[in-house]
Formats: sequence, C-alpha cells, structure tokens
Amino acid sequence: MLTIALPKGRVSDETLALFSKILHKDILFNDRKLIVEIEDFTFLLVRNQDVPTYVYYGVADLGVAGLDVLEERIDADVVRLLNLNIGKCKVVLGSECGKPIDYLKPRIKIATKMVNITQNFFSTRAIAVDVIKLYGSIELAPLVNLADGIVDIVETGNTMKQNNLQIDEIIMESSAYLIANSNSFYAKKDRILELQHNLKTLLTNIKQ
Repeated sequence: MLTIALPKGRVSDETLALFSKILHKDILFNDRKLIVEIEDFTFLLVRNQDVPTYVYYGVADLGVAGLDVLEERIDADVVRLLNLNIGKCKVVLGSECGKPIDYLKPRIKIATKMVNITQNFFSTRAIAVDVIKLYGSIELAPLVNLADGIVDIVETGNTMKQNNLQIDEIIMESSAYLIANSNSFYAKKDRILELQHNLKTLLTNIKQ
C-alpha cells in the first residue's frame, strides 16, 4: 500500500488528473471526503502547505507540493523525486507603483506569508529586513504603509496590477513536485520508482 498526500487548491484538479491517468480510474473526493482508497493506493486530500508535514512524518509515503512550499518548509526534509511541471507560478518581490523600495533605509519592511524564502533572499544580498508575516491580503500592506514591499506568489500578476503594485524582481519560479518520505523511499523503493517512471512517461507523452 502506498499513501499519497495530494494538495487542495489551485493544483488539485491537475494532480488528480495525472494520478487518474496512471491508475486508469477516476480519483474523486466526493461529499467532502478526505481519504480515498483505490486498489493498493490511499489518497489523502490535504492543504497544500501541509503536504510536506504529512510526508515528513511518514503519514504519507508520497506527496505533491509546490517548490515554493518545499523551500519555505525547511523543517520538513523530504526526497524530491520529480518536477511535475504543473501548478506553475512565481515568487516575486513587489512594491507600490511609483514608490520603489528604498534600500538606503537602515531596515526595510517586507510583508509575506513566506518568511524563510524572504529572509534567505535578503540575507544573500546583505540587506537588513523586518519580515511581517501575513496570512492573506498581502497586497494591502504597502498601500497602507505597513510594509515597504511584499513577497508573494503570482500566476498572472493581475491581482498586483489591480492593487497598483508592480513586480520588482522574480525570486524563484515554482511548480509542483512529487516528493517522498525518506524511510518510505528505501522501504518501498521499487513501488515508488515505478510510480515515478509512470508519471515521467505520462508527462513526456503529454508534452509531445
């Protein structure tokens, strides 16, 4: 039996479609069900940011999580098996249009939900920063002088434009990865590598 943690949210449909094609069966989480068993697979539907936690602690052998989530969750050490090239987005540094970040200030303030990625980005540039963690409406922070800028995820950038914000720099590009628990990878290596191979073949065929 392999247990796989799949993400809710924007990449859910694409992820379910991939595994449905591999198994030749529809994977449906009906009536708010969070667990589905198909043959010798158990699928868990969890919050995107929680996938590495389920995998790290061995509740799930495998999972699908965005690279941005993996880079942020430095406390969850997992094996990165395959870039699925779905759920593509960018982590960007942004500021209010016409009001660029003043790097001459002793410390700048950046609002974000990605604290570790933000701190790492500025520390590599030796820029002193106070990171303000927010859980939503991050675009609002520069507009009300809570922060000098933001670090956020964008797909099209339209939300930032609608809120009079501009993208100053792309910090990283992200897509969904197949990940594995370290112990599971050794204990169930043949099964996991077979699934990885099947997914890789499917992705190659789709690309062609």
